Amino acid sequence: MKLLRFGPSGTERPGLLDAAGRIRDLSAHLPDIDLRVLDDAALDALRRIDPATLPAAPHAVRVGPCVAHIGKLVCVGLNYSDHAAESNMAVPTEPILFLKPSSAVCGPDDDVEIPRGSSKTDWEVELGVVIGRRAKYVSEAQAFAYVAGYCIVNDVSEREYQLERQGQWDKGKGHDTFAPVGPWLVTRDEVPDPQALGMRLDVNGKRCQDGSTRTMVFGVAALVSYISRFMTLEPGDIVSTGTPPGVGMGQKPPVYLRAGDVMTLGIDGLGTQRQRCVAG
Repeated sequence: MKLLRFGPSGTERPGLLDAAGRIRDLSAHLPDIDLRVLDDAALDALRRIDPATLPAAPHAVRVGPCVAHIGKLVCVGLNYSDHAAESNMAVPTEPILFLKPSSAVCGPDDDVEIPRGSSKTDWEVELGVVIGRRAKYVSEAQAFAYVAGYCIVNDVSEREYQLERQGQWDKGKGHDTFAPVGPWLVTRDEVPDPQALGMRLDVNGKRCQDGSTRTMVFGVAALVSYISRFMTLEPGDIVSTGTPPGVGMGQKPPVYLRAGDVMTLGIDGLGTQRQRCVAG
């Protein structure tokens, strides 16, 4: 099942994607795609709805973030060994964690703002893991039972702010629009192996990232278990699991985003995103 939210920013309606790729309106059945509908029982109830009985959304409607009211966006740094190498950083011996604020979240095709004064805004296609149940001290063997599904996240980053301005990474990760999420929340039953997904990102039509989740240092189950030791993961939280090589910082010479650039990114089975860069 592919769940989504559509409509103007701030007034999105819940929906699902039918077998023909049409958006169907779920508003008569639930108020939103949020923490109330992400556990297994609630998702099973949605599966019993015949999409043909739901009204179709207007054509060319905006798609918003696939989860409403995201509490935490927990990100994992340097989780692909080849990305660590291009960043001239050591492969971590345990996951590196940082947080993006909820104010950074935007729709999958919304404009991405280049911060004022930025010279090193960068791209990162990532697999997002949507949490469906409260997870605290979860074992790796049990981890998938706490996952509602998966989505695409673009972990947009300002490298100067992240790496050259002292302190932690957050100031380079948290600008408004630095976390496009969606287009869909694809339930975990439709992703039998999250460690076998191709992922890619183009800038202005040029392929920059072309990787696979199989090369993660720490896989999805390991990450959910590990993070739950340090903070409770709540329904609607998203874990963004790191990026393969090909980011702007790793180009020779480095290449960074400017107003007018267009990013197009996708992950197998999870859809695509497209963002135009604009001045902040």
